[in-house]
Amino acid sequence: MKNFVTMAFVIVFLTIAISFKIKTESSYVYIENGEFIRNKKTYKYVGTNFWYGAILGSTGEGGDRERLRKELDFMSGIGVNNLRILIGSDGERGITSKVEPTLQVAPGVYNDTILDGLDYLLSEMGKRKMTAVLFFNNSWEWSGGYGQYLEWAGYGKSPVPAVDGWDNYMKFVNNFHKSDSAKLLFTNYVKDIVSRKNRYTNKKYSEDPTIMSWQIGNEPRAFSDENKEAFATWIIETADLIRSLDKNHLISTGSEGKHGCEQDIDLYEKIHGDKNIDYLNIHIWPYNWGWAKKDSLDHYLENAKESAKRYIDEHMVIAEKYNKPIVLEEFGYPRDGFLFTRDSETKSRDKFFEYVFSLIGDKDKGYDKFCGCNFWAWGGYAEPGNTFWQKGDHYTGDPAQEEQGLNSVFVTDPTIKIIKNANFKLNNSVNDEI
Repeated sequence: MKNFVTMAFVIVFLTIAISFKIKTESSYVYIENGEFIRNKKTYKYVGTNFWYGAILGSTGEGGDRERLRKELDFMSGIGVNNLRILIGSDGERGITSKVEPTLQVAPGVYNDTILDGLDYLLSEMGKRKMTAVLFFNNSWEWSGGYGQYLEWAGYGKSPVPAVDGWDNYMKFVNNFHKSDSAKLLFTNYVKDIVSRKNRYTNKKYSEDPTIMSWQIGNEPRAFSDENKEAFATWIIETADLIRSLDKNHLISTGSEGKHGCEQDIDLYEKIHGDKNIDYLNIHIWPYNWGWAKKDSLDHYLENAKESAKRYIDEHMVIAEKYNKPIVLEEFGYPRDGFLFTRDSETKSRDKFFEYVFSLIGDKDKGYDKFCGCNFWAWGGYAEPGNTFWQKGDHYTGDPAQEEQGLNSVFVTDPTIKIIKNANFKLNNSVNDEI
């Protein structure tokens, strides 16, 4: 009897283990030998940022499901199958430069139309075999983020950079990582979202293979040297929390890289070397970081390329050390002449994009762990209205605090052909390896 029970236990254990292995290898994106694997194949991609996808998927204000489906079909047609998406913005509406409508209107109180939109978006992406990177928080004011949690925690009104200046804003949000009450509000939000069930697919988010990765934030920063330890602790503790809630999905930070770690590459390594951070993120902004000037974008193009390569290479060393993939999940280059209209040219941007795409997965140049990128950002079929977004305008790839069209990629842009060709080459090279 004892042997029978033992054998039965072994059979059950092996059945569960095999089932889990099959489930993992055939559905969720996972990592093997420092590369992403999806459906038992190496997964490398040129994806995009589609942060407003959940708003577009809603049936409330800002929603346009017909446009959403049209956008997803177009993206799928050019090989874009990885979308980086904002789960939702936080707090009071009517604030200069904040995304509307907001999801979390008060701590733990949610605008259900946005949650419905997120459910719908994921269900439609699943039909098209796309994957999502969902980010929770934000260092910046355009979705609430740090400043809103501090406001809810009793720290006073969060400054608005466009009104009160960047120095005042950054001094204020510097308090986030030291505030137990603000961090607790964020923790509760993470628990609510990760434990959610999709009303369209009836799948728990934690069991939905459409989600590739949970991402802690958009460009999380310490905002001061004295805050670096608290910042690293918060990232690591949040990753541990997500892992305790969801064993199926990858976890990432949303970091800009060294630039988002007070120029401290050791801090970046400490965070991304953690066992619960599955892969590395970096962002690159040649214009914002002074590598290119708006009145001579083409003249500074080579400098932008060289600077981007140095930045990627510096972080590749850490990816190699920890045998983890790295993704350039935000980068952009302004339209020619620093113009914002859909008919303005994109020659300099297209050359920069083409250069970045050429590095992905290039083993001959040592970029085998450079597994993907998400350009900023998808404008698609949007028709920009005001120079800066106002209620009722189409959502483009540019948040409300930036000129609409500045970094957006529209379906009419020549950039589309470059994106399509890059994904075609990536898919063929991956298939050749198998």
